[in-house]
Amino acid sequence: VALQDLLGHSQIISLHCPLNEASHHMINQKAIDSMQDNVMLINTSRGAVVDTRAVINGLKSKKIGYLGMDVYEMESELFFEDKSLEVMQDDVFSRLVSFPNVVITGHQGFYTHEALEQIAATTLANISLCAQNKTSAETFVLGTTAAR
Repeated sequence: VALQDLLGHSQIISLHCPLNEASHHMINQKAIDSMQDNVMLINTSRGAVVDTRAVINGLKSKKIGYLGMDVYEMESELFFEDKSLEVMQDDVFSRLVSFPNVVITGHQGFYTHEALEQIAATTLANISLCAQNKTSAETFVLGTTAAR
């Protein structure tokens, strides 16, 4: 099924995919235009899977009736530290959180017992591979940021 067809027939769209060239801004203005009115969009994968400006347009036009996000394109500038006493510098994020039908959980999806166990297991497995000189270029992801 083509993505546009799937989006056009779905009332709830929940994104669970890695960020790569194919998924970067997968939810863009064209994708939003193909959606039914008043859909629920949930992104717990990676922030840049959605084009945030297009999502704001979708919220304004009521194509997106509800938005839940655990991730944000530029989250490294916002999440992971207390900024409650600072003026919000990200105008796009400020606009996004101004909608009453938007919930953003600040990248807390990883903070479950199961997710933390998996992170620990993967870390220990990687350490074991390093100790045995069984690593390759594919073993580690280097040079990435939370924003992309």
